[in-house]
Amino acid sequence: MIKVEAIKPGPKPNKPDGTPDRRRRVTPDNKSNHPNLKPHRHKPND
Repeated sequence: MIKVEAIKPGPKPNKPDGTPDRRRRVTPDNKSNHPNLKPHRHKPND
């Protein structure tokens, strides 16, 4: 039987120099907590 492991949930770790991972997106509600991250936007009808 094959064991399936899920992807680990949670935030991505910081880069070795201490800055947040730039691939991470932030919702407009949490933008004030993470000013350096790109905003997360949905396309229409998505």
